[in-house]
Amino acid sequence: MTNRLRGEKQEPDQLHLNCQTEVEVKHGVGLHARPSVTFTRLAKSFPCSIEVAVNGSDVWLNGKSIIKIMGARIRKGSILRIRADGILAEEAIRALKDLIERNFDEDKKHGRTA
Repeated sequence: MTNRLRGEKQEPDQLHLNCQTEVEVKHGVGLHARPSVTFTRLAKSFPCSIEVAVNGSDVWLNGKSIIKIMGARIRKGSILRIRADGILAEEAIRALKDLIERNFDEDKKHGRTA
């Protein structure tokens, strides 16, 4: 990710970025149906391309495809590499990483505490 300061004016070339991050899945059962839907729905809200690789694989999956994400059978403890390319790529990476780190907000939805 870039080291741009808040409030700094973005130039057109700064809007088109290629960003990548890693995050560990800590959700109890991994990316089953609800977390997969939540992940892909958030990914689709960004205009950039988003891809995911699982546990060091060189195979990149379309992060906006529910079929690809659920089909990857991502379990607790998996390490996801998420990359985005295009407009708002940095924001997309940050939002998706935060979502995973918050356990897909499932604890709040179901009245459970962490």
